[in-house]
Amino acid sequence: MHGFHGRIITVDLTRRAFTIEAADPAHLDAYLGGKGLATRLLLDRNPAGVDPLAPENNLIFAAGPLCGGVAWGASRYGVFTKSPQTGFYTESYSGGRTPQAVDAAGFDAVVLTGAANALTALTIHPDGCTFHDAADLAGLDAYATEDAARERFVLPRDDAKRVGAVVIGPAGENLCRLAMIANERWRCAGRTGVGAVMGSKKVKAIVFQGDRKRQAADPAGLAAHAAAFAKRGVETKGVQVYKAMGTTMMVGVMNAAGAFPAKYWTQGNCEHWEKISGETFHKEHEVKAHACAKCFMSCGRMAKLASGRHKGLTLEGPEYETIYAFGGLCMIDDMAEIVYLNDLCDRLGIDTISAGNLCAFTVEAVSRGRVDYPIAYNDPDGAARLIQDIASGTGIGALLGQGIKVAARAWGLEDLAVHVKGLEPAGYDPRALRGMGLAYATSDRGACHLRTTFYKPELAGMIPPDAVEGKAAMLIEFEDRLTIFDTLILCRFFRDLYTWDELTQVIGLTTGLDASEAALKRRAAAIADMTREFNLREGLTPADDRLPERIHREPLPSGKELPREAFDAMLADYYRLRNWSPQGVPTGAADL
Repeated sequence: MHGFHGRIITVDLTRRAFTIEAADPAHLDAYLGGKGLATRLLLDRNPAGVDPLAPENNLIFAAGPLCGGVAWGASRYGVFTKSPQTGFYTESYSGGRTPQAVDAAGFDAVVLTGAANALTALTIHPDGCTFHDAADLAGLDAYATEDAARERFVLPRDDAKRVGAVVIGPAGENLCRLAMIANERWRCAGRTGVGAVMGSKKVKAIVFQGDRKRQAADPAGLAAHAAAFAKRGVETKGVQVYKAMGTTMMVGVMNAAGAFPAKYWTQGNCEHWEKISGETFHKEHEVKAHACAKCFMSCGRMAKLASGRHKGLTLEGPEYETIYAFGGLCMIDDMAEIVYLNDLCDRLGIDTISAGNLCAFTVEAVSRGRVDYPIAYNDPDGAARLIQDIASGTGIGALLGQGIKVAARAWGLEDLAVHVKGLEPAGYDPRALRGMGLAYATSDRGACHLRTTFYKPELAGMIPPDAVEGKAAMLIEFEDRLTIFDTLILCRFFRDLYTWDELTQVIGLTTGLDASEAALKRRAAAIADMTREFNLREGLTPADDRLPERIHREPLPSGKELPREAFDAMLADYYRLRNWSPQGVPTGAADL
C-alpha cells in the first residue's frame, strides 16, 4: 500500500527475540497509522486489566504515514500503551529529528512486549532488532544516556542513513509514574508515565536507524502540494507569532483571559506574570527560534541564561506548560529558576506539568499540616529537592511518584487534588474556558489539552468561553480533525493550516485511499470508539469523565465559574453527538 511500510516488528524482551509481520491492509485503510493503528494493536494484544508495569503491557512506537517525506509538520513519533499514571489508554508524542530515524527503520509500528532480565538497549533497524547489555548506563541522566546510546549502539550498517535515540532517565528506571521518554535532550514524550513502562521493561535506550522510505501514491503531486502549502503557511499570522515567541506568548494571553492557573488552582492569574512572560524572557536572556525537521514554524526556544545563579545554562525551552506549572501553580517569579527546574526534569526524565502540579499540591499539603516537607510557594530550591526525591523514590517522593491520586488519598486531600483520571490539567483553567473543562473530562488519557486544543476557539472568539450550547459539537469537530492529525502524527501547531480540505489532499496524494472529509470523519469516529472501548475494558466509569468537584464549587476570584449543571449539559451533548449511551458507551454507529 502507498504511504505505509506494510510491516510491524514485535520485540520480545523476555526472550531477546523479534518477529516481523505484514501489517493488516484493512487496518491501514481503516485507521491510517499512528494512533489508529497503535490503538488497534493495543486493543488486540494487551490482556484486559493488565498491570501497566507488567511485562504483558505492550509499549508501541509509531511514526505516521507522512513522516520522512516532504509533508510539513510531520516529524513526530508517538508512544502508545496503558498508562501507569492513570490506568487507562495513553498516547504521548515527541518531535525533533529523531522521528525521521524512527520512520527510516521501516516499520509502521514497533511493539515492545515482555521484560528484559537486566538493563538493556535496543537498536531497531530495517532487518529487525539488535540487543545490547546496558547495565553500565544505570542511573545516568537522560542527556548522558542519549550521548552513550548514539556513541555505542549505532550499528555500522550501510543503511544507517538516519539515526536517532529515545531514552529514559533515572525516573523511568525507578518506575516513577510521571516518567517520560526523551530524545535530542529536550524533546519528550512527556505525559502519563510512558517512561515508567519503558523502565519496567528494563529498556534504557532505543536507537532507531535506517534508510527506508514510504512510497507515495503521487510523489510529484505531493511535492507540489508541500511547496504550495509552505508558501501559504509561512506568511500567516499564527506562524509568525510562533516563530517570534513560541508558546511563551501564552503567558500574557492566558493572564489577560483570567485563565492562567496559579497558586494551585486558586487564581486565574498572578501578579508576577510579566516577570515570567515570553516578552521578558526574550529580552533578558539569549533566546533563538528552533525547529523540528520539516517545520517552518520554529516554535522551539533555544535559550541560554544570561544572568542569575544559573547563568550559562542552555536548553530548548521552557514551553508555556512548564512556565504555568512552576511559575503559576508554584508561584515562582524568576524565569531563570523555571528554566533550571525544566532542565532538572529533563535530565531526570520527569514530565514538567505533573511535576509542577505535585510541587504545588505538596505546598498546600504542608500548609494544612498533612505532611512535613521543606517547601513553600516561590521556592525553587524546595521544588528542585522534591523533584529529585520523586525521581529517586526517596521519602515523600516515593508516594508522589505514584501519582496524584495515590498521594491525595494517602494525605486525605482528595477534595483538593486537581486531576482527571489521575492526570493533572494543562495551563487553561476550565472555569474561565468552559470548553477546556469538557476537553479535560472526555480526553482518553486524562486532563489533556492536546486532544482538542480547545482553548484556541474559545480564546479566538469562535465560541464564547462561557457558552454551553454548541460547545460539544465544536469540540468534537476539533477532536475529530486532530485525531486524524494523530494517525498521521502531525504537529498540533499546524492545526490552522491543515484544514479538512488540506488533509484530504495530503492523505490522498500519500496513500491513494479515500480521504474525503466524510471518510476521514468516519475514521476519526471509529478511532474514538475504539479508544473508548479500550478504556471501558480497563474499568472506566462515567465518574472518570468528571472534573474535580472543587472546580465546580470554587469560582475564581474574578467570578468566573463552571457550575456542575453547565458541565453536565455539555457532557450529555458530547455523549449524544458521539453516538454513545448516556453512560458513555459507544453504540457501534461509528464502526467502519
